[in-house]
Amino acid sequence: MAEDCCATQLIDGNGEFNAAELQKFVNTVKLHQCGLSYAVVAIVGPQSSGKSTLLNHLFRTNFREMNALNGRSQTTKGIWIAKAVGIEPFTIVIDLEGTDSRERGEDDATFEKQSALFALAVADIVLINIWCHDIGREQAANKPLLKTVFQVMMRLFSPRKTKLLFVIRDKTKTPFKFLEPILREDIQKIWETVPKPQAYKDTPLSEFFHVEVVALSSYEENEKQFKVEVLQLRQKFFHSISPGGLAGDRRGVVPASGFSFSAEQIWKIIKENKDLDLPAHKVMVATVRCEEIANEKFSRLATDKEWMALEQAVQSGAVPGFGKRISSILEKYLSEYDMESVYFEEGVRNAKHKHLESKALQLVHPVYISMLGHLRSRALESFKTRLEQSLDGGEGFAASVRSCSQSSMLEFDRGCSDAAIQQAGWDASKVREKLRRDIEAHASLVRSEKLSELMANYKKQISAALTEPVESLFESGGKDTWASIRRLLKRESDVAVSAFSSAIAGFELDQAIFEEMIRSLKEYSRSVVERKAREEAGKVLVRMKDRFFTVFNHDKDSLPRVWTGKEDIRAITNEARSESLKLLSTMAAIRLDQKADKIENVLFSTLMDRTVAIPSQNTGIGVSGAPLVSRTWEEVPPEYTLITPVQCKSIWRQFIVETEYAVTQAISAQEAYKRRNSWLPPLWAIVAMLILGLNELMFLLRNPFYLLVLFITYLLGKAIWVQMDIPGEFRNGTLSKLSSLSTRFLPAVINLVRRLASESEESSAPMPPQRLASQSYRNQIQKSESVASSIPDSSVSTETGVEHISPQLKHRRVTNPEQEETSCSGTHD
Repeated sequence: MAEDCCATQLIDGNGEFNAAELQKFVNTVKLHQCGLSYAVVAIVGPQSSGKSTLLNHLFRTNFREMNALNGRSQTTKGIWIAKAVGIEPFTIVIDLEGTDSRERGEDDATFEKQSALFALAVADIVLINIWCHDIGREQAANKPLLKTVFQVMMRLFSPRKTKLLFVIRDKTKTPFKFLEPILREDIQKIWETVPKPQAYKDTPLSEFFHVEVVALSSYEENEKQFKVEVLQLRQKFFHSISPGGLAGDRRGVVPASGFSFSAEQIWKIIKENKDLDLPAHKVMVATVRCEEIANEKFSRLATDKEWMALEQAVQSGAVPGFGKRISSILEKYLSEYDMESVYFEEGVRNAKHKHLESKALQLVHPVYISMLGHLRSRALESFKTRLEQSLDGGEGFAASVRSCSQSSMLEFDRGCSDAAIQQAGWDASKVREKLRRDIEAHASLVRSEKLSELMANYKKQISAALTEPVESLFESGGKDTWASIRRLLKRESDVAVSAFSSAIAGFELDQAIFEEMIRSLKEYSRSVVERKAREEAGKVLVRMKDRFFTVFNHDKDSLPRVWTGKEDIRAITNEARSESLKLLSTMAAIRLDQKADKIENVLFSTLMDRTVAIPSQNTGIGVSGAPLVSRTWEEVPPEYTLITPVQCKSIWRQFIVETEYAVTQAISAQEAYKRRNSWLPPLWAIVAMLILGLNELMFLLRNPFYLLVLFITYLLGKAIWVQMDIPGEFRNGTLSKLSSLSTRFLPAVINLVRRLASESEESSAPMPPQRLASQSYRNQIQKSESVASSIPDSSVSTETGVEHISPQLKHRRVTNPEQEETSCSGTHD
């Protein structure tokens, strides 16, 4: 049984707490695993009243018992602890040293009171062992002890629902039903005479204790009956903490893992209590004593560990439950003051109470202000976070600000309520107003950032939507360029304004601000076009030359021109220059307001040849003597002028200079083409040949044989010409190729004769002259094709019936027309 109950001395006879042995006991019985499922039973009573004997039979412990044969003396010294065997839930049994012992005497009753107070503080069930014959006596049945314990317990500890089980030992013939009322009446009288704090002045005994009375027979005289009654009493301790059990409605239970520490601290408090003996109040002078108590409480408050830890924690941030914790600390010391000064004169006591409270609040106030600062900062950060999350979730800005602001202000109000100190009536309205101003300032800043971001995004969209189309329209440079730009600008501006209006609807802006932002967006759209127009105006000379060369070098079907001599270069040049001048007039000024101007008429009348018709419908030019010497255009504001008249004149002059070469080249190419294709001699030469060669002609007509010889000679010469590719040989030089042709002439003739001989042998019949001519023509074509294959594809193409000349070939023809003329004349002979 000793191993099972693990009896251990908790506090020795000198009042020293044995923490090491208690921890060993807790580890041995595995108390820390019980949680809240455990009960504590303690027993108090006079010395040699059979307390240890009752516990050993009731809980099967092995506490040391008195040996009656050795006389009646002190057996249990100090306070012992053990585990009840065979009872559920886990039950701790505490055996206290008996009171009224001869060994301690009358002057050493402090330990008895401290141990009794300890038992009431830690136990759920307290067994009070009393003799049956002491019931009804004033100085018996532990009445003075109970009176002192009740008073001091209410001052030191929060109320516990403790079970007081009075065990009447060695019951007599007096019926139990008469003994119990007397005992209960004595207990009630003790409770009523105990001074109580104001909070517990009218509190009944049942609020702190449940009183129950049982009676047992004498162990020495009737041991068998005693054991039967103890066994019946033991059954009450099973499931004692369940509802309806002996300790079913207990309060303030300490978890099993903290039992050892709690018991040690309780004993420490009891040991250090100076007023436990309750000195006579009338010896004390009320004023001096209250002042001393107040100063002591303030000093303890200033050095209180919990207060110092709380003060340190507030420096780092908001502390949850700040108000309650501060109020609890203040209430603790103020209550201690009230409790300790309860017997003094009421007026003095109340005045010192107010003074102590004022000093305590002065100590706490700076920390309270810091706490409000943390709450304000936290609420502001919470507003920022919530606002960002709400905006990311797609909620409107104004609605988000309202909801987040309300949530943050409510959070601050809750924090202020949590930080409110019960003893102080401090107002947090100034800090709250500062928080409101901070929230409004941040909301205004975020609104400005969001609106700026939206404006920047839509400006970027507008720029992307206008830049390339406007550039393309300027490149085309048609008559309706500015009309198309105005339509494009209006369409894109309306789309952007509509989308922007929808995007900022959630901001709930004032009408004036809204209109100003819409106006700014429209002005930006216009500025994009104007900026692009100024940019394109800087490229106008390049655009004009591109337009000129496009019109000049391509026909109406957009095919490259071939200067064959049939084209009217003057008309084509005037048409190309007219188109270029139209482009210049388009780029001369910004025309976004649909106002008519005379720029095109002035440019055409001044710069173009008077014989060229002016495209504008309005022929009333009204040009003064020198219209292109001014720096402004008539009816065009200076800020809308892109190219001044003086600049137009200069640009046109440079344009003419840079395009004149192309016209000269076209004329040269046309003349070269004519020379290449004119293979007949002049008319006068033909007439002279007819007159001077009349005799030879008549001779040929009279002698057809000579005519046949000439025809055959022509065919042979033509065949040799094609086979030797004489024009191709002479393209690369004359002297060097003459020697080459002389060496190749005889082999070419022999080769031609062999071919004619082989063809005559293969045919079975003589070939008609027409057949021979056709065969010679095919040979000529094959040779021509072989020669043509050496010419680059880019030079000539006849698939569509139009001759396309590559730039290289064209340049060659222009630079060396005489050589090409010779080659072409030889080909067409």
